Amino acid sequence: MGKPLAKPRQKLEFIRTLLIDNYDSYTYNIYQELSVTNGIPPVVVRNDEWTWEEACYYIYEERAFDNIVISPGPGSPACPTDIGICLRLLLECADIPILGVCLGHQALGYVHGAEVVHAFEPVHGRLSEIQHNGCSLFHGIPSGRNSGFKVVRYHSLMIDAKSLPKELIPLAWTCSTDTISSLVDQKTDLNAYESQHDRETSNSGLSNCIEGMPDMMVLMGIMHSTRPHYGLQFHPESIATCHGSRIFKNFRDITEDFWGWKDPSSISERKLQYNACMQVGNGSWQFKNNSTTAYASIFNTNHVNMYKMVKPSNMSNGVKFLRLQWRKLENLSCQVGGAKNIFLKLFGDEKAENTFWLDSSSTEKRRARFSFMGGKGGPLWKQLTFISSDPSTVTCTSGGHISIEDAQGLSATTFLEDGFFNFMNKELQSIRYDEKDYEGLPFEFHGGYIGYLGYGLKVECGVPYNCHKAETPDACFFFADNLIVIDHFNNDIYILSIHDQTTKTTWLDDMEQKLVTMKASAPKTLSSQTCVLMNTGFISDKTREQYMEDVEKCQKYIKDGESYELCLTTQLRKKIGDVDPLGLYLHLRDKNPAPYAAWLNFSKENLTICCSSPERFLRLDRDGILEAKPIKGTIARGSTPGEDEMLRSQLQHSEKDQAENLMIVDLLRNDLGRVCEPGSVHVPHLMEVESYATIHTMVSTIRGKKRSDLSAIDCVRAAFPGGSMTGAPKLRSMELLDSLESCSRGIYSGCIGFFSYNQTFDLNIVIRTVVVHQGEASVGAGGAIVALSSPEEEYKEMVLKARAPVNAVVEFEHISLEQ
Repeated sequence: MGKPLAKPRQKLEFIRTLLIDNYDSYTYNIYQELSVTNGIPPVVVRNDEWTWEEACYYIYEERAFDNIVISPGPGSPACPTDIGICLRLLLECADIPILGVCLGHQALGYVHGAEVVHAFEPVHGRLSEIQHNGCSLFHGIPSGRNSGFKVVRYHSLMIDAKSLPKELIPLAWTCSTDTISSLVDQKTDLNAYESQHDRETSNSGLSNCIEGMPDMMVLMGIMHSTRPHYGLQFHPESIATCHGSRIFKNFRDITEDFWGWKDPSSISERKLQYNACMQVGNGSWQFKNNSTTAYASIFNTNHVNMYKMVKPSNMSNGVKFLRLQWRKLENLSCQVGGAKNIFLKLFGDEKAENTFWLDSSSTEKRRARFSFMGGKGGPLWKQLTFISSDPSTVTCTSGGHISIEDAQGLSATTFLEDGFFNFMNKELQSIRYDEKDYEGLPFEFHGGYIGYLGYGLKVECGVPYNCHKAETPDACFFFADNLIVIDHFNNDIYILSIHDQTTKTTWLDDMEQKLVTMKASAPKTLSSQTCVLMNTGFISDKTREQYMEDVEKCQKYIKDGESYELCLTTQLRKKIGDVDPLGLYLHLRDKNPAPYAAWLNFSKENLTICCSSPERFLRLDRDGILEAKPIKGTIARGSTPGEDEMLRSQLQHSEKDQAENLMIVDLLRNDLGRVCEPGSVHVPHLMEVESYATIHTMVSTIRGKKRSDLSAIDCVRAAFPGGSMTGAPKLRSMELLDSLESCSRGIYSGCIGFFSYNQTFDLNIVIRTVVVHQGEASVGAGGAIVALSSPEEEYKEMVLKARAPVNAVVEFEHISLEQ
């Protein structure tokens, strides 16, 4: 009659994963994948956040998790500070499924005696074809050359395949020849997990595969022979990895198989234990009795560190209700000379002091549509100026002094222990409004805060300290209560004014009268100059030789696994004396128009920002959609149409530039993944080449749906500074860059834009920018350093990126002298 039928395996409604974060910038891509695959989001814990006793309590006494995933990360599994608790989990948790990715994969090999060595070459953001043995982790996935199974790799270290102990079985490797055959035995169909696992680990050809492995073949997957432990050297969570989601689904099936063939009483016990849901509060973990749906509440709270899951912000006590009034003046913009003439006529007097202009000076190909401008406004106008504390004098690295000047010119200075982001959060959340007030407006800024966030605010986003103190304030914002908006597509002008219940204004009437009576002026033409960066009078903080040496140091860090990509920068400076800064900005926008250009003047700080940025950092619209548009990959325009198209194609097909862009896309997916609904983060446009006046650039677009319990500032803080200006993993990369760069980046590498009173925002990345402060012009420039970089070419790329703003300064100085 045959063998007795096996008991039916019990399916699990959901899988509860403990995700160990090794301080990586791709952990929340795994988080997003697991949230969809498992039915509930995983619990994310840093590798040094729990003691071993705490981990044992949650895993064994509370039985809170069904499996564990160990994230990628910088460094080596041989370094205790890089790997934290992960080695002990792999060594002692033999009875729970574990999947290690990249560093987690190396840790699985290392803990059982395999050697972790330098790879044949560092491989970051590049794809390889993979051969596998058909085990359950790769079930349903093709194998071998031309199979369509291509994966993204981010690693400088690897497991030496020849050192693999008998306890560890190779599952996958790179295709270094065209003749690698499948090693899976598909004839046996065993039901029990233990039998299937034995079958996978006892293939006679596996050890022979390692012994005969070609020298350039790299081990891409392993498993333990008696434990449900797996490792993957590649990144299944990357946007460019094929079949990555299937791998996570297969790991879920492995987990179900493992628990499904246990004693049924253990499954019942598991379901009861699930009711003991874990919650987080101010860094302490505890279990509370609740319904099964309460388990998800863990993801609505957070530790103080913003590089973990983001915590909903507390509401401010002081609540104010604001009303918006606005008017639309149809088809008026072109009749009065366009945005430039409007700004000059209305705000150009007295050196345009205390004015702003978010200037979409490059609107072709529908890159940008609206420009926003204004000056010192009505009774609600104020200016915020924040200066971070010097970490050498205080222990609170995120604190600092904020000065607030009101519309009457009165100023007050206060020390903020919790930093600028928390202050701005409370400010925005204290505002109440009626959505009907802005119905019909086709743009997102309806009045509110407009200004910049400096790069030094990274100390409020997880970096322990700033090595260099900025000479400019770390943040400056106007609260704009009166606003003019130009619609470049329809030539409409909008005028907006916000007020509270105690104030009334005639500003709309006055401004409409000024606009309808305004006459177009003939645009001024400036003589064309042709300059090169050399002999411009600008002095670089790094010589050519020093910059190239720093590139080599970056590559040494990359080779040792400390980073995948480092965005190295420097500053160029020049004393410019009494040059008209508005004239300088107008010259820059003529020479280098850009969709995210900006003019900001803070006269009290003797500070002017002339920005011609082509890059969006982050945007949040009224529908809760977040969008980032990172740029990585730049090449100069050609002198002829044929040469221009050749250079454009060269950029599009450059493996180095594609790797740079892919790494930042995955990083931005991670940053959005911490604040977006599970499964909502996606990439509608990957590595598209956009062309500007002086350069071609490679641009990608990442979008996601913001979690409803998080604020606008929560989203910015989770992603700041922009990953295209740091590298990945972000935290470790910023620390390394601080040690290499000789001065503060200041405003450069930060962002400029607005926070509307209704919590929408749009921010650029501060690049291609001249900062004029106390009689000195400074220009920041740099580039992403990867394993494929050439020091000489990286220096040339830095010069190329600095050329437009530097030449604008030199040309305008020359023109001013002639006049």
